Amino acid sequence: MSKKVAIIASNGGLFDAYKVFNIATAAAAADSKVAIFFTFEGLNLIHKQAYQQLPIPSGKEHFQEGFKQANIPSIVELVEVAQDMNVRLIACQMTMDVMNLQKEEFVENVEIGGAATFLHFAQDADVTLTF
Repeated sequence: MSKKVAIIASNGGLFDAYKVFNIATAAAAADSKVAIFFTFEGLNLIHKQAYQQLPIPSGKEHFQEGFKQANIPSIVELVEVAQDMNVRLIACQMTMDVMNLQKEEFVENVEIGGAATFLHFAQDADVTLTF
């Protein structure tokens, strides 16, 4: 029986994205079922425009060169990998409504759902994380 990993992404910076997708893809590679619930600024991590230019914390710009030198995939690439590994990407309907965002503004195959959608998955998760 595979394990379940439930992740809440509520922050929208570059470091947040790497944390979320690194854990999600590692868990999926270990045969876990993974779902990520994107809410508030976390929606930036799957927004077609925003995820291509996520902010780096002030004073940490030197990490950008480190990512390149270490041959770390971009967030765009990591989202594709996560989707290829059947990681569920769930965009928070309430937050989308508050921010006046439409499904078409997000990456392909994103699910739209509320907290209940995520909780249904997470209720028996073996690991639950928030970033």
